[in-house]
Amino acid sequence: MADVPSAGPHGGDGPHVARALGIDPGSILDLSQSLNAFAPNLNTILTRHLDSLRRYPDPTDAAELLADAIGVDPQRLILTTGGSEAIWLVAQEIGGRVRAEPEFGLHPRNLHGPVWRSDPHNPSGHLADPEATADVWDEAFYPLATGRWTTERSSIVVGSLTKVFACPGLRIGYIIADDVKRFARQQPRWSVNSLALAMLPELLNLTDLHAWSKAIATARKELAELLNGFGLAVKVGDAPWVLVRAPGLRERLAPHGVVVRDCLNFGMSEYVRIGVPDSDGLARLESAMLLSGAKAKSG
Repeated sequence: MADVPSAGPHGGDGPHVARALGIDPGSILDLSQSLNAFAPNLNTILTRHLDSLRRYPDPTDAAELLADAIGVDPQRLILTTGGSEAIWLVAQEIGGRVRAEPEFGLHPRNLHGPVWRSDPHNPSGHLADPEATADVWDEAFYPLATGRWTTERSSIVVGSLTKVFACPGLRIGYIIADDVKRFARQQPRWSVNSLALAMLPELLNLTDLHAWSKAIATARKELAELLNGFGLAVKVGDAPWVLVRAPGLRERLAPHGVVVRDCLNFGMSEYVRIGVPDSDGLARLESAMLLSGAKAKSG
């Protein structure tokens, strides 16, 4: 069988790994991307809004609905093409630097300027202390870690609905700021597609952040227990993933249809990051661990 390709700078490379190994991409359990394993199936909602593809996007109503759901003034929020565009737009306008490494790879790395932080911290998964400060907060995983959309911070906030609704292909993100319009200056017209905008009201109606965060916390504990049972050292935080000290685990699991994230780009070469799966995903991970030659501890 072909070699497992090197990991990219971010998660979500399951299809790339599948193609390299000659595996059906649809059969891959991609735990390199930390999505909400308990999000509703979006297929039915998607089919109800296919006619929106015949219209140019107008984000006005969708942005107001999201602002109302989050609890912020609609004048303080703009929609973006995923969290990545939100980060890019803010970075282009004000630049900035991370407080310390490791930190999420898309944040700017200038020597000076506004301080960026992820909350929960990426990659450790720990929520920031209440008294912690930053100029820009990346809250992409905050709703799944806390059951709340955001904090009461007055700082700039970037967020991503990709994680909340487990829809990386739909591409919906946002920026919250007092002077948010400045960050739209370099945003292309019709940035967020019509299908995403049309689906957003239904997605918000189905949202249950409290239940999802509770389910993730339970599943995260079960994931850690499973990995501990194979003698692996696991670091557990508040996010929908765990860090595992297991060099080579990505390469051992991939031929068995499970992809985890290599943490080399975080400067943590001995670690992998594993997204929290649902019960079916956990069973698949256990099976792949056994097939890879890992031995569970008895008793």
